[in-house]
Amino acid sequence: MDEQVAYYANKLKYEIDSWDLHEALSLTGQDEKIVVIDVRSEQAYARGHIPSAINFPHRMISEESVRELDRSVLYVVYCDGIGCNASTKGALALAKLGFRVRELQGGLDWWRRDGYEIRQSA
Repeated sequence: MDEQVAYYANKLKYEIDSWDLHEALSLTGQDEKIVVIDVRSEQAYARGHIPSAINFPHRMISEESVRELDRSVLYVVYCDGIGCNASTKGALALAKLGFRVRELQGGLDWWRRDGYEIRQSA
């Protein structure tokens, strides 16, 4: 039983769902600062993204490119959703560089399915 508890507790340290993310972003004076990163291409980001998200394609994540990122915040990364592993690649790259990161379950697909706003870039 302890092994199961440890597995699920550990899983929740690295994943977040759209409801929990939306609630966390909605809280004023939240305990933990969250930065949402869309790790897809610039073109995919322009077609639609989570309103507060910054675009940082996973292929661009490197020690040099993250110099200006705040290491004290929690980064939540996402991509399209099921069938897309860009968020896993982005999360791994950020984790290797020492950042705290969580992956948005279901990505943009589940965010949209849950009825949350999607913004397009001009």
